[in-house]
Amino acid sequence: MTDTADYPADDFYRDTTQATGWLTDEDLAVIRAQLPLVYVDAIPVRVDESGDVVAVGLLLRVNGQGVITRAVVSGRVMYHERIRDALLRHIEKDLGPVALPQVPPSPQPFTVAEYFPTPGITAYHDPRQHAVSLAYVVPVTGDCRPQQNALDLAWLTPEEACSDAVQAEMANGQGTLVKQAMAHVGRLI
Repeated sequence: MTDTADYPADDFYRDTTQATGWLTDEDLAVIRAQLPLVYVDAIPVRVDESGDVVAVGLLLRVNGQGVITRAVVSGRVMYHERIRDALLRHIEKDLGPVALPQVPPSPQPFTVAEYFPTPGITAYHDPRQHAVSLAYVVPVTGDCRPQQNALDLAWLTPEEACSDAVQAEMANGQGTLVKQAMAHVGRLI
């Protein structure tokens, strides 16, 4: 039921912030302190003609402490946004408008990652919040150029992406997520 004509005409539904799915910084801080938020994680990959993963795209970012880390594409699902639309939006935001992601008609995550503000509960940690993230391996066929706050995009072989050296450069459990993704596609033994 997506027709909003049935909703009561009060300020909540007329508020532009609510209607677009965006939250103010203040509202987001309150919600993060009280509820888990839904996210998507996307591991961009290149595949060969037979569909085998031959390269994994990892972003280079500067975290809040000024440390350069590697990361996967990740972001919140907005209110009233389909999962596939969130995936496409975050891939375009991080990899550019001509990345040409190949999201399947019925996207099914390869895993669900629970990020907790308390380290050690799971392999995933987000000091800001409790987040539940649906994780996907997404083939991209276009020209990928880092956007927004990404410094660079490196294409690594699945073996390089799972190596100890690269894993050490990934924060908050995203290295574990990459390993799980490569195991899911049969590239990690």
